[in-house]
Amino acid sequence: MDVKHLQEAFDRDGYVRLPSFLSSDEIAEAREHLARFVRDIVPTMPKEHVFYEDKSDVGTLKQLQNMHELDEYFGSLINGKAKQLAEVVLKGPVIAENLQYFNKCAGIGQPTPAHQDGYYFMLDPCEAVTMWLALEEVDDENGCVHYARGSHLGGMLDHGRTTTLGFSQGLAEPEQFVGSTNDVAMHAQLGDLLAHHALTVHWASGNNSPTRSRQALGLVYFSANAKEDVVAREAYRVKLADDMAKAGKI
Repeated sequence: MDVKHLQEAFDRDGYVRLPSFLSSDEIAEAREHLARFVRDIVPTMPKEHVFYEDKSDVGTLKQLQNMHELDEYFGSLINGKAKQLAEVVLKGPVIAENLQYFNKCAGIGQPTPAHQDGYYFMLDPCEAVTMWLALEEVDDENGCVHYARGSHLGGMLDHGRTTTLGFSQGLAEPEQFVGSTNDVAMHAQLGDLLAHHALTVHWASGNNSPTRSRQALGLVYFSANAKEDVVAREAYRVKLADDMAKAGKI
């Protein structure tokens, strides 16, 4: 790991890409554990931690939250070499906050609105990193991640409510980033890892492939220097869960 290069790229662009962060064997192992997790643990999870494109169809699983708290394998994964990378790019100790599953189902996976993760995190200072680990090949057709290069340098931007399940907040003015000269499409092979600052603006299109899903794991780390507004975040979580239940989304 070239620490100096990673830190410089992360500080400049707001993201880094590490090809083949996990080997093909490691990805195969992760997918096996994911299948087991979905089969054995998902049925026991709180409904606000499990999202489906169509909640009446378990084959449309879209997102899972806090997997590391429920399973030894995923607990080990979030505390392994990804955590070491987080400490490199944030230049100090970190707290492993969340391990998530993301999917865009073939043909029906919805776009992810442009947003900053830090808006959800409610940290002071906003020092955190989100990692996105590709479990299969990702390109324009099935909804690759886009970053707005350097956008983390502009601080926190205004957000508003969206109707996208799992991404309740989006930028109030996304047009200044989407399609701009700093819009970078991040194609990925299985095992590739993307890591971005909590203030980096990012988004993804929907899945337009009739046959290919777009599965990934997300790992979130907070800097040990950051203080979380626990009361405000919990109040927002409760209200959001209530709103989604009333809307029939969970």
